[in-house]
Amino acid sequence: MIGALLSGRFRLEEKIGAGGMSTVYRAFDETLERWVAIKLLHSEISSDSDQIERFRREARAVARLSHPHVVTVIDAGEDQGQPYIVFEHVAGETLKERIRRLGRLPITEALAYAIEIGRALEAAHAQRLVHRDVKPQNVLIDSDGRAKVTDFGIARSLADEGLTAAGRVLGTTDYVSPEQALGEQVTQQSDVYSLGIVLFEMLTGEVPFKADAPVAVAMKHVREPMPDVRRLRPEVSAATAAVVDRATCKEMRNRYSTAADMIADLEQALAIEVARAGHTSGEATTVLRALPPTTAERFLPWRLRAPRRALVLSTLLVGAAALALALLLTQTHPGSTGGARPSKQSAQLELATFRGGSVHDYDPAPGGDGQEHPDDVANVLDGNPSTAWTTEQYENGAFPPEKTGVGLYVDAGRPVLARELDLTADPGGFEAAVYATSARPVPSSVEGWRQLSGSQLVGGSAQFRLSAGGARYRDYLIWITKLPRGGRAGIGEVSLRIAQKR
Repeated sequence: MIGALLSGRFRLEEKIGAGGMSTVYRAFDETLERWVAIKLLHSEISSDSDQIERFRREARAVARLSHPHVVTVIDAGEDQGQPYIVFEHVAGETLKERIRRLGRLPITEALAYAIEIGRALEAAHAQRLVHRDVKPQNVLIDSDGRAKVTDFGIARSLADEGLTAAGRVLGTTDYVSPEQALGEQVTQQSDVYSLGIVLFEMLTGEVPFKADAPVAVAMKHVREPMPDVRRLRPEVSAATAAVVDRATCKEMRNRYSTAADMIADLEQALAIEVARAGHTSGEATTVLRALPPTTAERFLPWRLRAPRRALVLSTLLVGAAALALALLLTQTHPGSTGGARPSKQSAQLELATFRGGSVHDYDPAPGGDGQEHPDDVANVLDGNPSTAWTTEQYENGAFPPEKTGVGLYVDAGRPVLARELDLTADPGGFEAAVYATSARPVPSSVEGWRQLSGSQLVGGSAQFRLSAGGARYRDYLIWITKLPRGGRAGIGEVSLRIAQKR
């Protein structure tokens, strides 16, 4: 077909891809003098009316989508009985090629691409279209670094019965949802599952399930638990891992209901990862600028939300500091009549030190089972921001009615006068307050503790001012009363500032 002229207009120049029912060519539009991509239905199935109708449906479906992260349909037609679709030509590589070339993608880049793919799916779902074959091979990375979803070849309108016979599985089994593998009804939640698998692959460099036969892989999606993304890549935050976990839940009732819900948590995870890294680059920078203001304010430091203004301010501050230093040196130079007069110092604070085994989970009755990931509590005192303690995953993003909260407490080893408790959150977006006690054993319900701070929203980090009225306590409890949207809260590091000994 190379060199063929379709409909007297599109000259096929290069084969760039092939699938089960079609081949894709780079072609030149001789009328408008531009490069395009042509998907041409295989001649051997051109006589199959069902296949032709599916092919035409793709053209109609994608033509209704106008979105920056969806490859645009330009035209459609037939040439000597062979149907074809004309798409915009995206110069670049597929996401699959990028993963093969780089292995694991940078975490912020993986999240940025997942957000862009999710936005494309959200637009399709708004048109009642399910892609049904979300995979890295169907995501193009253009020359500007943007992700664009293509190949709605097996997309189907939710309003139609469609052409797929009951029990027939369409899609690539490496990314297929459990319900799709079983030949059950496919919904927008199936696309959400596949996007979760794509995110897993971007983060780890490999798909979660492998087997000798595609059917065996599909059954693993149905029966086997997902590998822990943080075991394969420990530097992934708990917020990012929570998105992967929820997106790939086998039970649809526990999975994200919509792509929009998943995007919201992806945006939060991106902000957290950028805040942890302290910088961003590539496509993550572009996506970061478009984050909702509420997400950016809660999870990003100001210098990352407004880098240009932060640079100007830092320049001004450096200049002011230099001027102040020059004035101070002038005033304190021998022979000068001036002199720096010491100001009264406020009460000094020091960091409390903790021995091993000083932190404990706290999940009391009613509603609690006495344990809340006890094996991870040491992570909040290990000095490593990439490790964290997290709560369990709670359905619908809320505690059950009988449960008022959950948390963990640190044991200072002796009664101390604490003025401040600082923590980093991973993931954040939860509400918490600080309580204290010296009782032994510690009280069996939160009512037995003394509340030292008000409840406040915890974003990427938080500082609790403690008001103990001069009383000293041994144990300090971080009591989480409201969970973030994803149903799981996390704490990365905890520090306690206490009055110095006199």
